[in-house]
Amino acid sequence: MQSDAACRGTRRARSFEAGRSAEFTVAQDYARRGHAVVDTRWRGEAGEIDLIVRDGEGFIFVEVKKSRSFENAAVRLGRRQMDRICRTAGEFCEGEPLGALTAMRFDVALVDGQGLVKVIENAFGES
Repeated sequence: MQSDAACRGTRRARSFEAGRSAEFTVAQDYARRGHAVVDTRWRGEAGEIDLIVRDGEGFIFVEVKKSRSFENAAVRLGRRQMDRICRTAGEFCEGEPLGALTAMRFDVALVDGQGLVKVIENAFGES
């Protein structure tokens, strides 16, 4: 029988892999729609962005949420996390020629238990 710590470690590993799989599925969805994925799990000082996708001259910053249902996935994104993603996107754009003037959009991609994807475009932040 596994200890509590071992069980938590196993759950974390499963959760990590499920998240990676959901991000891969969402990246494929954006690619099918003609967008180039620039980076995955980009990390700045403020936090991490799951997917960064090219949108013309700008970028789409995508937060991926996976749960058994779209509704459960959607409620897992809070205001503090949205603010952190916006700050992190700002850090990413510092390296772009237009800096803070770079066009950006924030999408939330929900993945349900069957692996279906629902993208909410321009879900938060400034457009």
